[in-house]
Amino acid sequence: MFLCALYAPVCTVYGHVSLPCRSLCQQAKDECHKLMEVFGLDWPDDMECNRFPDCDEPYPRPEDLLTGTDTTDQSSMTVQRDYGFWCPRELKVDPDLGYTFMGKKDCSAPCPSMFFSKQDLTFIRYFIGVVSIVCLSATLFTFLTFLIDVTRFRYPERPIIFYAVCYVMVSLVFFLGFLLEDRVACNAVNPSQFRAPTITQGSHNKVCTLFFMVLYFFTMAGSVWWVILTITWFLAAVPKWGSEAIEKKALLFHAVAWGVPGGLTVTLLALNKIEGDGISGVCFIGLYDIDALRWFVLAPLCLNVAVGVSLLLVGIVALNRVRMEIPLEKENQTKLVKFMIRMAVFSVLYLVPLLTVIGCYLYEHTYRNNWETTWMEENCKHYHIPCPYKVKQTRRPATVVFLIKYLMMLVVGVPSVFWVGSKKTCFEWASFLQGRRRKDSGVNESRQVLQEQPDFAQSLLREPNTPIVRKSRGTSTQGTSTHASSTHLAVLDDLDEPATTHHGHPASTRSKASSVHGSLRRIRDDRSDTVPYRGTEQRSFHGSMPRLDHPLSAHSSLHQIDGSRHGSQRNISEAPSTLITHGTTGGESQASENDGTSA
Repeated sequence: MFLCALYAPVCTVYGHVSLPCRSLCQQAKDECHKLMEVFGLDWPDDMECNRFPDCDEPYPRPEDLLTGTDTTDQSSMTVQRDYGFWCPRELKVDPDLGYTFMGKKDCSAPCPSMFFSKQDLTFIRYFIGVVSIVCLSATLFTFLTFLIDVTRFRYPERPIIFYAVCYVMVSLVFFLGFLLEDRVACNAVNPSQFRAPTITQGSHNKVCTLFFMVLYFFTMAGSVWWVILTITWFLAAVPKWGSEAIEKKALLFHAVAWGVPGGLTVTLLALNKIEGDGISGVCFIGLYDIDALRWFVLAPLCLNVAVGVSLLLVGIVALNRVRMEIPLEKENQTKLVKFMIRMAVFSVLYLVPLLTVIGCYLYEHTYRNNWETTWMEENCKHYHIPCPYKVKQTRRPATVVFLIKYLMMLVVGVPSVFWVGSKKTCFEWASFLQGRRRKDSGVNESRQVLQEQPDFAQSLLREPNTPIVRKSRGTSTQGTSTHASSTHLAVLDDLDEPATTHHGHPASTRSKASSVHGSLRRIRDDRSDTVPYRGTEQRSFHGSMPRLDHPLSAHSSLHQIDGSRHGSQRNISEAPSTLITHGTTGGESQASENDGTSA
């Protein structure tokens, strides 16, 4: 009788049981004590008789058999304990599935949500659907803009494209969850496995597993790509790496950006940590398992934010020092300031939503136990389970916090549009829609700004009054000088041909020489419009013009061709190296001197 009274007590008021009297406990102890000593057993501590009310009545007592009254013995009210969470019969699942809910195995959370009403769920779902469409449109526009002209976005801004691709997939999963409602995240009623709609867990639901893999993998990959973006900005701003040098590390960037999230995803699949989200209709982790939320969501996101912000600040400080300490042209100064502002605004537009999502996760991590206790307090009678003991305060999750969480999870992908949004993008789309493809307009402005700046270390170590060596803007005078030298060589070769045969064909020789000198004069006229000459070079240039224009200049040049041919050939052999080494100005001055000598 004592054991029955202890483990199956009479319950008159729901949540309060009638315990046996101390005399009944003492009687049972006396009868069992000798037998327990034979087997070397001691009387259990939780069955000590002094823990029971001091009364001497048979069990059950007469008042325990009365129904419909709220009067209970005060002694039975003083001895209460917390029985913890008992999984309701309706929420029990097949043991082979490996479900866990609130620390109890073979149990699952009710679906669609244990915290929100149906009206709140409907509003949240439509809200997520609208935001997912906006994010999908923005990120897809960014990716399609890249496909129109793949050479436009190179490193260091290329990671923005992969970042946008990640959030294309994230927004697509949320949009599919909105369309499917709770058909993927919840288990339908099945008499053999599920007595009531419950939240999906584990990998037995293939569609839910697929949703989880895509959503978690691309969420983490998008965060890693943002860190890689800050790394490429750092390499371009501080050690002055060019686009080609950074691009050589692209294989390493891809290995990290896709490998780390892939490893985390496989680990979670092996641990069977997948959980359905009855609110959004997708599957993720950390919705009911606090440990999974802490180590597989919060820890990676916080680490990525810390690394990315550190590199971003170092890069901005370095560019600002370049702007303040190194004299730049007004045009480059303006471009550098615009690039710094653009980079800062893009980073803020990414960090604010991401930090808000982390804050929402911390909010869930902190108050999850209080929400579950409140749910037990409100539903213990409905599920016929023990109510929680001495609940100090009840707390329900705020609907607005969950709205903000889902909003920021999707809006974090929208800043990619800010980076590609420009007049050039509008022109490219207009040309694409009209069936025309615009030619590449040259070096991207952000890369040009970073590559045009002089080396920061060089500027700090240079001597006073020493000119700064600036990097090229992508155009070079070497092509012009090479062209000039090749033209000059062709002219002199033409001069050699009539020199060997002028005795036989004097008329053709004179016409040839006249055309040659005319060509040289036109070349010099073209150069005089663009290249300033100084000193002796300028005087020799203007001095050669009257001789070329003189009527007898052709005859005099013909008589001097044989004598000057060997000197011209010697100058020809020396001209190319001089022209290519010293650039356009030096090449043209040398060409004028050679022409004067040959003339």
